[in-house]
Amino acid sequence: MNIKIKLLAACLIAGLVHVPAYAIDDWAGTSGSQFLKIDAGSPRAQALGNAYVSIADGPEALFWNPAGSASATSRELQFSYLDYLQGYKARTLAYLQPLGKTILGVTLNYMDMGGFDYRDVQGRPQYSGAHPVQNFVGSVSLARGFFSQKLQIGGTAKYINEKLDTNRYTSVGFDVGAKLRLVNWLGLGGALVNIGDSEDMPQGLRLGADINTRYFTISGEWMDYEDDDTRYGVGLEVHIPEDLLSVARFDLRVGYYTRDNTGISDSKGLQSLGLDETSKVSFGFGIYSSELFGYGASIDYAVTPFGALGTSQQIAIGIQF
Repeated sequence: MNIKIKLLAACLIAGLVHVPAYAIDDWAGTSGSQFLKIDAGSPRAQALGNAYVSIADGPEALFWNPAGSASATSRELQFSYLDYLQGYKARTLAYLQPLGKTILGVTLNYMDMGGFDYRDVQGRPQYSGAHPVQNFVGSVSLARGFFSQKLQIGGTAKYINEKLDTNRYTSVGFDVGAKLRLVNWLGLGGALVNIGDSEDMPQGLRLGADINTRYFTISGEWMDYEDDDTRYGVGLEVHIPEDLLSVARFDLRVGYYTRDNTGISDSKGLQSLGLDETSKVSFGFGIYSSELFGYGASIDYAVTPFGALGTSQQIAIGIQF
């Protein structure tokens, strides 16, 4: 890499991996494709503080734990849009197709950043082009449930294309995951993600558990990427069942994740809520109806304040048919 690419990569690591520049770990940046750590494609996971590996289901599971897609009983399509930090945006499309007892999943994830300001070794501004950062991930997943869906397993193969300035890097990675629910109210889950060349992608392990009832779900997750500190997440989801509202199911979500703080936000709204100095909390909601013109439909939304870096927002729309 030339000096411009090194500077660009370092800035992306600092800004997109949730770590302020003064606190970057000694091994940060030793893996490529750091954008794979961003929770694009899963507003529910974002809202629950990334504590999602044991409750992942539907198309969103393809981005977190492919085993969770095994619970699908019909075709499902979901589109999500993530407005992340510093102009970084992601658009994702996920599709599930039942093939007997096996579920086939396909995802397309395109991310870019425009107008990135970077300089040469003398500090002189350099022209970056319209989109100096462009990333793409396409994946194919297979999942299946066993013992009346008490055990679910799944795997994903993904093609990764990363553009930094005028340089492009391609690689192939894999995810494998499992979910276990011995009793209805207790679930366990785990996933190995980004399996491949450790210089090309951040390999990680996710382990989690959840307590699930009709009216609430509490989930927790332990995450360990080889180029980052161990992180923890916990989430609470309050359910208002569809049969009580007679229209749709409504979920309220809040989460906490042990990412580092990223400065102080100047947002008056966040200041009034006392959230201007933290990037650890997240919020969101979900609405699902099983009878929208004869189809199942859902809307999910999540928001996370990131202090001085801004606010991350994500929305997803899904349909079952």
